[in-house]
Amino acid sequence: MKSIPGSENQVLVVDDDAGLLLSIKATIASSGLPEPALVSDSRMVMDFVRTHNFHLLLLDLIMPNIGGMEILRQVKEEFPTIECIIITAVDDVSSAVQAMKYGAFDYLVKPINSEKLIITVNRALERYNLRNNLALFEKKLSFSDLKNPSAFEGMVAKDQAMAMVFHQAEIAAPTDYNVVLTGESGTGKEMLARIIHNLSNRLNGLFVAVNMASFSKTLFEDDFFGHVKGAYTGALNEKKGFFEAAQGGTLFLDEITELEQTLQSKMLRVIEERELYRLGSTESRNIDVRVISATNSDIEEEIEKGRFRKDLFFRLNMFHINIPPLRERKKDILPLARHFLLRHAGKNNKDINSIDPDLADCLLHYPYPGNVRELENIIAKAVLLEKGKFLTLSSAQSVVPFSRPKERRETGLMTLDEIEKQHIARVLESTGQNRTRAAKILGIGLRTLQRKLKLFDGRQTTSR
Repeated sequence: MKSIPGSENQVLVVDDDAGLLLSIKATIASSGLPEPALVSDSRMVMDFVRTHNFHLLLLDLIMPNIGGMEILRQVKEEFPTIECIIITAVDDVSSAVQAMKYGAFDYLVKPINSEKLIITVNRALERYNLRNNLALFEKKLSFSDLKNPSAFEGMVAKDQAMAMVFHQAEIAAPTDYNVVLTGESGTGKEMLARIIHNLSNRLNGLFVAVNMASFSKTLFEDDFFGHVKGAYTGALNEKKGFFEAAQGGTLFLDEITELEQTLQSKMLRVIEERELYRLGSTESRNIDVRVISATNSDIEEEIEKGRFRKDLFFRLNMFHINIPPLRERKKDILPLARHFLLRHAGKNNKDINSIDPDLADCLLHYPYPGNVRELENIIAKAVLLEKGKFLTLSSAQSVVPFSRPKERRETGLMTLDEIEKQHIARVLESTGQNRTRAAKILGIGLRTLQRKLKLFDGRQTTSR
């Protein structure tokens, strides 16, 4: 069975069950969306995708000839901006994790709930529009193209990698999408979350930041959902939880993967249903909150190991922004160092206004395991120790045992960037340049690998 109704269709549904195809078609068409294209033979999918401008594919997981997971992999390798939703008869963690690694937007479990189908399809199409518009201009993006450059003044940045991050933030901000921010500790995830909030339609609501690592089972429900008077001994007054405090605004959940498994289902219910019950109450309260989550962990690995619910991740991850580590943003290091120098010299009433060239060179080659936060600490402590009008290497070496560039060359040691680049090149060579297999061997997502390769290419171009 196949049906390609016209040029307006944005959705292709792939399933060997003709009855299910027609059911999904009726549900999507009745919602006001253009009639989807249908195909029951999975061998025809790639030809259809190459000859039609599909924005979204709904793929049955288990089909004769070519399964949905393999089609997902092929589509994402050739057309990475097309969104894909996996349809499965079994709610299986390993399959969901694999689909995420290949870049699936979401998954639906049979029998498919019509309302959930339409919500998921609409969200996927919205994300396609966001991401595709961004991809069209990705090569041209610069700081000068930002619509609201003043919003980012608190995040000192000159590197092109951060221009991309800022543009993603600008695109995501006006939507009501829940956003996941990833990046190593100290890269500025909370600062970016505040910028997204300030650029959104929720600016007049509160930005409530919560570190998820600090909550146990006993505190979670009371702090997040609140309680009514008399809910328990000592509950003398009613209390709003974090969700109600952030009503109309943004709830920032830092280190989201630290939330205990037993509490993740409670979080999921509130996000899905947009309502909660205070402790001691049977009255539901509607919640209008945007959730921005952050983590420095490999969230896909957490799901694969059963420590984080995949369905909760899908609800949180409607838009994803990754902040690169400082060692991958060389052009940001010295501007940030000067920014911190002026800040801490002013705080300590010291007349220090420049950085000695030897120290600048060492700062450029340091790996910064603690990222921007570590750089600020290095500069702040060096300012306290400095006795002259220039921030010198000797003052900073009291904080971090920097080695001079000449010393590094003589020892033959490589930087972390050089080691990483060589290792990725070896893995790609061993897999015949198969990026999907290489990403699996490296233990990272395909998108992370693609980002790193693009970054390496950019450096080679710059050095020529």
